[in-house]
Amino acid sequence: MPNVAAKRKKDNITLGSGHVYLTSYTDTIPGSLNAIRSYCIADNLLGHIKGGATLEYSEETTEEKDDFGIVRKVITTDETAVLKMGLITWNGETLQKLIDRCKITEQDGVRITKIGGVGNTQGGYYVVIFHHEDKKDGDLWVVIVGRNTAGATLSFAPDSGTLVEPEFTAIPQDEDGTLIQLFEEIGTASKQQGGE
Repeated sequence: MPNVAAKRKKDNITLGSGHVYLTSYTDTIPGSLNAIRSYCIADNLLGHIKGGATLEYSEETTEEKDDFGIVRKVITTDETAVLKMGLITWNGETLQKLIDRCKITEQDGVRITKIGGVGNTQGGYYVVIFHHEDKKDGDLWVVIVGRNTAGATLSFAPDSGTLVEPEFTAIPQDEDGTLIQLFEEIGTASKQQGGE
């Protein structure tokens, strides 16, 4: 029996957009692919994306060296992870998840979204999962815990859809300070029969 080839390899080209899912963070994050899949359901879909998504990881460093430049050491002093996307579909419920100071009421068939004001503070964080699907080379999932730190700009133009462009800034997920988990389908390899 031949080995089952791994899916995502270092020479695969990752092409295409994906879907973003959001659930309230309650000190639990998905730690397995099965758990991630249980989060990626229609009820948790934040909205449909236009223009793809961007994951940025950056770090600030300082360099220590002796006066003659013989010995050097680079130390990471700070790090940031941000997941950005453009949402082409949204409503007041979406905005409530994107804006910390936001409250919604519904009455008589009308949704009222109140934005701003300390009395509307929610103070919560979300588990944010971006799922990139690739039937040939394997799916991947980006998992962060955070909240939108970009506010919201709504541009109503006559010739294009109104995009909401959140930027979810990650907070540490565990005692190691992990900001991002990246899950990839790599398939399973099995030993050939009749030998090792």
